[in-house]
Amino acid sequence: MADVSGTQDLPKHALERLQGLRNANHPDGVFTSDLTVNEFLLVREAGFEPIGMVVGSSIYHIGYQQANWRNNEEMQVLSQAMYHARELAMSRMEEEAHALGADGVVGVRLDVGRYEWGEDLAEFIAIGTAVAARKPGEFRLQNGMPFTSDLTGQDFWTLLHAGYRPLSLVMGSCVYHVAHQSFRQYMRTVGQNCEMPNYTQALYDARELAMERMQIEAHTAKAEGIVGVQLQEKSHGWGSHVIEFYAVGTAVTPISQDHTIEKPQLILSLND
Repeated sequence: MADVSGTQDLPKHALERLQGLRNANHPDGVFTSDLTVNEFLLVREAGFEPIGMVVGSSIYHIGYQQANWRNNEEMQVLSQAMYHARELAMSRMEEEAHALGADGVVGVRLDVGRYEWGEDLAEFIAIGTAVAARKPGEFRLQNGMPFTSDLTGQDFWTLLHAGYRPLSLVMGSCVYHVAHQSFRQYMRTVGQNCEMPNYTQALYDARELAMERMQIEAHTAKAEGIVGVQLQEKSHGWGSHVIEFYAVGTAVTPISQDHTIEKPQLILSLND
């Protein structure tokens, strides 16, 4: 049976589901996974056993913030809401993995959904596959929690064989208001091929803020670098001039300083 102590934040049915999954204390259970067949085989070949899908969810009320029509500026209230809601979902997913005795979570997806019954509400959900190393505890973080990664099974296998290990999923968020053009600005550019400096600078600044915050998280985790970085842009229904810039990737660190890459041709073929 999974160790469900210290998981008061998880719903009753989540705890019941965890108790039926395959883990060290319940070897007759079944595992669940959203890995493809190829990913499943490569994760096992890398020395890990899938235990079960783990989920974290948070339905969050996103506050209101008034923007100056003429200014490029960050919407800090909205930035904080989007980041904190994702953190809640991630922490609950990690709680489920920890309850299973997992060493890590691979293939993590972070999604945002909206529903008709709440104009200012959004559900933030984190989903991944909890895995256990054949040498228990070897890949856990210093605080005893499992690592998290959004790498595919193929990339996870390649990363380990290249001498690196995942630490945590790191992210940065910035919700930004892009100033409107005045009528005079519009008239100066109508019919011309020219850069729009106001828009360029706004989007440039917002992306940089999201990237910088992601890098700070990786630095805090004592990572050497971040792989698989994605930069996403969405409005989430705030209107055409309010955009969230979201950066996410997997922070990594070397397994050992003297590791050498084995079978490079095999690594390349698996990623084709």
